[in-house]
Amino acid sequence: MTGRRDRSMMTSFPALATAVAGLVLLILALWRWRDNGWGALVWLAAFAATVVIRTPHSVRNRSNIVVDARKQLPEKLLLVAMFAAMMLLPLLHLATAAFAFADYRLPDWATATGAALQLPFLWLFWRSHADLGRNWSPGLEVHDAHALVTGGIYDRIRHPMYAAIWISALAQPLLIHNWIAGALVVPAFAAMWFLRVPQEEAMMHGRFGADWEAYCRRTGRLWPKAAS
Repeated sequence: MTGRRDRSMMTSFPALATAVAGLVLLILALWRWRDNGWGALVWLAAFAATVVIRTPHSVRNRSNIVVDARKQLPEKLLLVAMFAAMMLLPLLHLATAAFAFADYRLPDWATATGAALQLPFLWLFWRSHADLGRNWSPGLEVHDAHALVTGGIYDRIRHPMYAAIWISALAQPLLIHNWIAGALVVPAFAAMWFLRVPQEEAMMHGRFGADWEAYCRRTGRLWPKAAS
């Protein structure tokens, strides 16, 4: 019991430190919203909403018993790159103007487009977590009671959460007008999509076999397949 408690404390300290640092950056970014523009304020609101959506699932699913996980260096680097490009760098810039040298200007209609895209992004992000339930994890993992989810938003799309993040990644440069804090997320997520999804689908095939094959035949990766 002592060893388990010690490991839990060791993993909770970095998470707590990250949460506190993120909260400080968020407060500073909100304080500077007039300097950053209203698009950045929309991004901050959407960022806060994603934390609210994901946190209960992260906390609950820590109790899953993992039976297969891909935690090699490339997977870890992809997760770090996405964390930096989608969260850390934007918050750091909006809080401190750290990358002001890389700013650019966009017309108001482009910023408004990025703001409008937050609606389908947040809905898909929420719906994907709700439908996956205990089957979601931030890494490439399969747990002992893993089920193949084919209902809800997953009825016709295999990767609605990735679809949501694609929307968010493409909208971020429209809201944060900076090549580092805004636009860098697009190549970062493209790398994750092309490198990670084939591994994820291979794990699902290994777990569910013919059921996964049948599911793939009737669904699209990011949008529904056209009726044949």
